[in-house]
Amino acid sequence: MSQLTTELDATLAARAACGLSRVRRIVEARDAPRCRVDGREMLHFGSNDYLALAQHPRLVEAVCEGAVRYGVGAGASHLISGHFQPHESIERELGRWIAPCRGARALLFSSGYLANLAIVTALAARNDTVFADRLNHACLNDAALLSRAAFVRYPHVDIDALDRRLAASRARRKLIATDAVFSMDGDIAPLPLLLELADAHDAWLVIDDAHGFGVLGDRHLCGRGALAHFGMSSARIVYMATLGKAAGVAGAFVAAHSSAIDMLIQTARSYMFTTASPPMLACAIEASIALIKRETARRAQLSVLIDRWRIAAQSLPWRLLPSETAIQPLVIGGNEDALRVSAALWDRGIWVPAIRPPTVPRGSARLRITLTAAHTTDDVETLAEALRDIAAE
Repeated sequence: MSQLTTELDATLAARAACGLSRVRRIVEARDAPRCRVDGREMLHFGSNDYLALAQHPRLVEAVCEGAVRYGVGAGASHLISGHFQPHESIERELGRWIAPCRGARALLFSSGYLANLAIVTALAARNDTVFADRLNHACLNDAALLSRAAFVRYPHVDIDALDRRLAASRARRKLIATDAVFSMDGDIAPLPLLLELADAHDAWLVIDDAHGFGVLGDRHLCGRGALAHFGMSSARIVYMATLGKAAGVAGAFVAAHSSAIDMLIQTARSYMFTTASPPMLACAIEASIALIKRETARRAQLSVLIDRWRIAAQSLPWRLLPSETAIQPLVIGGNEDALRVSAALWDRGIWVPAIRPPTVPRGSARLRITLTAAHTTDDVETLAEALRDIAAE
């Protein structure tokens, strides 16, 4: 084993020398957006809990009631004996509400990663081709590779380049896969144009709306996500969203045409061969969806904060990427520089993790600042002022 571990140690040392080591911090308590981390009280700008629902009393109550009635774990996969009434109820609700097409159904998963693996591997295989935006989340890329289909990546949101690649393809089946809101840049994919290409080339359109669900939709007043944001529907859309970000719980779901959902149930290995998520979480998800529909002030507050931050950040020397979403990336450049700025914020009681390759392209290390409905305008000004001080050092 000595040679094996020596090789690992050398690889880890090389990563550290390039500023690529990652460290887990321990969150001991939180009262969003503040938390106690590694023994320090911090103002946090790195959470995906965009609507600040994770600690909502109604969700806590719902999960407790679910645990009392159904227990803590599901005890089996959905197809064996782990599909409980709360799972069925929220799947029906999500299918009706998201409605990517007439008569759409929804299917719950334990994570967005598993959901995307299921979609792509169920709908694409050998002799097929998956066309993916170059900035897609890693799980879509992994899903394409696992499917054994040809994997073609097109330049970020380059519709003309994608059109050319689709036109040149002789694949039996074509699948376009894209993030709706890109997780490290915060921009929104041109989904209507992608749907036009899917129609023109008879392709599936797989949309990962992990960061749009709950926040986008009907001019930010609905929360149904990217499809509502653009007013889109089509039987060729396969929509995925996570439930551990704006919804504040855990897991994910796929909403699509009934035939596509049946295909996932019957053939998707990441659905068939994993234990179902706890039914108590499905109870909490149902409570969360009710709040997302009703409490529109949370999205309004988030919109105010985004505008305030973008004004406050204009005087900073680093590049603020164009984003109208809660994800507000500040590109620093080199890995060590990004780590230095993140550490300087930490010393001031502000927690913003540095994001480095391979999560983002080389030379574009950044602070991925995320805003939530729990932040205040004073919190935003505190962050901006701290960054201005750091820049002046």
